[in-house]
Amino acid sequence: MGGDGQDTAVVIAGASGRMGQMLLRLAHEAPGMRLAGALERPGHGWIGQEVGAAMGGGALGVTVGDDPAKVLAGADAVIDFTAPAASIALAGHAARAGVAHIVGTTGFTHDERAALDRAGDGGVRVVAGNMSLGVNLLVQLTRRVAAALDTAFDIEIVEAHHRHKVDAPSGTALMLGEAAAEGRGVALADVADRGRDGITGARAAGAIGFAAIRGGDVVGEHDVIFAAPGERIVLRHIAGDRAIFARGALRAAQWARGRPAGCYDMVDVLGL
Repeated sequence: MGGDGQDTAVVIAGASGRMGQMLLRLAHEAPGMRLAGALERPGHGWIGQEVGAAMGGGALGVTVGDDPAKVLAGADAVIDFTAPAASIALAGHAARAGVAHIVGTTGFTHDERAALDRAGDGGVRVVAGNMSLGVNLLVQLTRRVAAALDTAFDIEIVEAHHRHKVDAPSGTALMLGEAAAEGRGVALADVADRGRDGITGARAAGAIGFAAIRGGDVVGEHDVIFAAPGERIVLRHIAGDRAIFARGALRAAQWARGRPAGCYDMVDVLGL
């Protein structure tokens, strides 16, 4: 967090989305924060509107823009829960403007994540598939438990989200898979089992399996199951309010202000 006593000036990308609107409200209300701008894609119906009015409420003091170079001018951080292509494009603008880029976007392919890092090179980035305190504690626990147990324990990651989520497995599930793989000293790409259908044969020893549930208005549920003959260990996190992700992102924006260039995650932000 900046130590000069000034509020952290934050821009919200993807302003019209569910997370964007929540972030706008929370940033406007949060102590130590100042809502400095709102971004949407060119041609969006909100462009040129006062963002509070566009949301159907009271004025928040900023107009929605579509030019990142203009909207980011004078800001300390931009919070981005959009889509991979949009986040990659925004990374370059943020790096050039000297604005910390807080990336909560999920669904990156390996190549897209590499492109994000290239685009944002020289800037400050905090990138996390999940920004809640509880989930990041779960990640640490998953790594430690995986390191303590041998492959007699099968690892399965089960996640559930609302019907509108477009990517699977979730970014959080992949974070947990990476943690489990790191605990075992293997690469997730070599052991992940992300699709089972039909006659699959017996489960491969050492595999890390994923299952995704989509339905209703589930905010987010994640189980990491360690299953051996005669016993199971289940680590679970249940999110009941997506505000936990928004608050984590705001905390990351304050933390990132003034940091040396580099790519950080929520473990760094939270000091875990």
